[in-house]
Amino acid sequence: MRTVTWLRRELLSRPYVADTILAVCVYAMTLLAPGAPPPPGAEWHGGLRSLTAYDIALASVVCGALVFRRRWPRAVLAVTVAGFVASVVVDDGRSPLNLGSAIAVYTVASRVPRRHAWAYGGLAALVVTVARVVFGGSALLTPEMLAPIASIGMATAVGDSLRSRRAYVAAIEERARRAEETREEEAERRVMEERLYIARELHDVLAHHIALINVQAQVAAHLLATEPEQARTALGHVREAGKEALDELRTTVGLLRRPGSRDELLTEPAPGLDRLPELVDSFTAAGLSLGWLIYGDPRPLPAPVDLAAFRIVQEALTNVSKHVPRATATVRIDYTADEVIVDVADDGRSDAGGVSSGSGSGHGLIGMRERALSVDGTFVAGPVDGGGFRVHAVLPVSRKNRP
Repeated sequence: MRTVTWLRRELLSRPYVADTILAVCVYAMTLLAPGAPPPPGAEWHGGLRSLTAYDIALASVVCGALVFRRRWPRAVLAVTVAGFVASVVVDDGRSPLNLGSAIAVYTVASRVPRRHAWAYGGLAALVVTVARVVFGGSALLTPEMLAPIASIGMATAVGDSLRSRRAYVAAIEERARRAEETREEEAERRVMEERLYIARELHDVLAHHIALINVQAQVAAHLLATEPEQARTALGHVREAGKEALDELRTTVGLLRRPGSRDELLTEPAPGLDRLPELVDSFTAAGLSLGWLIYGDPRPLPAPVDLAAFRIVQEALTNVSKHVPRATATVRIDYTADEVIVDVADDGRSDAGGVSSGSGSGHGLIGMRERALSVDGTFVAGPVDGGGFRVHAVLPVSRKNRP
């Protein structure tokens, strides 16, 4: 079995060697084939037919052409058919050179489209038929006439079937390759989406709490000598903000753990607008002048929309506390039939009494925009007339975002 496999692999890798062996075999069969019966009335005793130099030379040309059947298939077909016609002219076509024509037709049919394959096969059969009738004196529907035509037809059918099978296998392989590429691209896209999601969560959690810790630490340092009780209160806020940061960081990092692991963390539900009062209180305790308004009928929102709305408010207020901590900010949440509208604006008043031109242009704004787009919403942020900065997001409550 190994020898057969090795031989097949070697022959496929060296087509000229395989075609040379095929040509030698056909040449031997042509020279050693038994003679055909003579015309009616002539005496025949069977056995090998007598060979002439013309037969040997003609067989050499026809069979030698088969060595190049893969490189020049149409030219080899023309040579083999012409050789068969020449044998008909000389000895009434009793030489089995039609085997070479059949192999050449098969080669052409396996390499050209179906319409062209049957056109070449039909042309070869027509030439053979005319040669038999004109030079061989054969009548139609006789074995001598039908045998070469049948062999050409069968060779054309086999070659066309092989071409169809090759095309089918190639299409299956191409489809499998594209499916594999699509699968890899989809996996890579999902990994990138997960990384962006975790990056946004980490940014929002850490930026919010660290901003509060920074503000409260500054307050404690300022009041430590003169008003130690208020400094102690500020440090208490620092401790609470640090604890909340660690808890949310623990929850977020839990997303990276493999499901089903024995040490998987139990995570609390993702925050939503129901935690808006706690969020406002944390910023108010840090010294931010803040008001908030609710319009419409508050109701439970789909988890992605609820989380996006909460994080946008959180990041917008974090930007205000970092860049204009003495400003007055207003949070407006508007519940409509199909949307929830989040609007956060500040008056831009800085510590020095001036007006801030904006609330930053770093990853915070990018993250808020990505959160709005993730639920098919819209996001607008920029300075407002008269000073200050405004963040406005419209988040649709569509079927896609429903739990």
